[in-house]
Amino acid sequence: MTWLAGATYVAAMAALVAALIVTPAQAGGQFPGVGRGAKPDEIRAWDIDVRPDFKGLPPGSGSVADGQKVWDGKCAACHGTFGESNEVFTPLVGGTTKKDIESGRVASLTKPEVGRTTLMKLSTLSTLWDYVHRAMPWNAPKSLSTDEVYAVVAYMLYLGDILPESFVLSDRNIAEVQQKLPNRNGMTRSHGMWEAKGKGDVANVACMKNCATDVRLASAFPEHAKGSHGDLAQQMRITAFPVIAGDKSDLAKRMACLACHGVDKRIVGPAFKEIAARYKGQDGAAARLVEKVRRGGSGAWGSLPMPPNPDLGDADTAALVQWVLAQ
Repeated sequence: MTWLAGATYVAAMAALVAALIVTPAQAGGQFPGVGRGAKPDEIRAWDIDVRPDFKGLPPGSGSVADGQKVWDGKCAACHGTFGESNEVFTPLVGGTTKKDIESGRVASLTKPEVGRTTLMKLSTLSTLWDYVHRAMPWNAPKSLSTDEVYAVVAYMLYLGDILPESFVLSDRNIAEVQQKLPNRNGMTRSHGMWEAKGKGDVANVACMKNCATDVRLASAFPEHAKGSHGDLAQQMRITAFPVIAGDKSDLAKRMACLACHGVDKRIVGPAFKEIAARYKGQDGAAARLVEKVRRGGSGAWGSLPMPPNPDLGDADTAALVQWVLAQ
């Protein structure tokens, strides 16, 4: 999905949601017995999208310097110190030039052999702000304050040589910064999906006689790749799903452990069963893992660091480790 398609999709979905919202009067009159009307605070909790014209953007500000602090603590583990890491996700920064900033079109996008980064494709700054706000960091979505989001976005643009080190990004100057994006002119309306009566992207002649009746599967998702990212429902954390009752899997989910670790599949970090197998029968393994969970660190399973969990109590940490080792 292109950035344009994404922005158009968000706008279309916003219109659809607005049309489907049932007011208290409708719930009690037009649709008796069918649920209830959404309360204003419930609507506000969902209504957090930011449009390309920056409507919906909350007031606030954040400096590049503050963004670096947030980045180092909450972003670098997956994206690298300079946004260049390709270990977990594709790189965020790189591939843009000063000339691209002047023209508003990233020249290297026309070269198939060049890898794409986020800043190469980004056409609307609102898309980046909105995504960081609602989905980051990976293990604690929606946990950043408004000012932290401004700061992180400013820092990313600084890493891409778009903003100076002393810059403070805010709702008052973000529209000006939009005009500095290297690919701000990369969007186009010249395709059939923009207008309902537009020319389609593909064309063919409908088969009216002697049509093929055997369906042949041209391509399929390979078996070895199915489920490679684990149980996505478990990874949605408490922002969307209730915690699991019963054993300590509820604690693992509440603390966002399942965002990076599957029970039997590696995601970002090792599977819990891998951890249990490695430390099986080792004296003092539980105590070492408790310390690892509390302090974080890297090296045991690769260079990618695990963030610390200082807010997890001693009893919960010990119980979580015992649950992992019992897998």
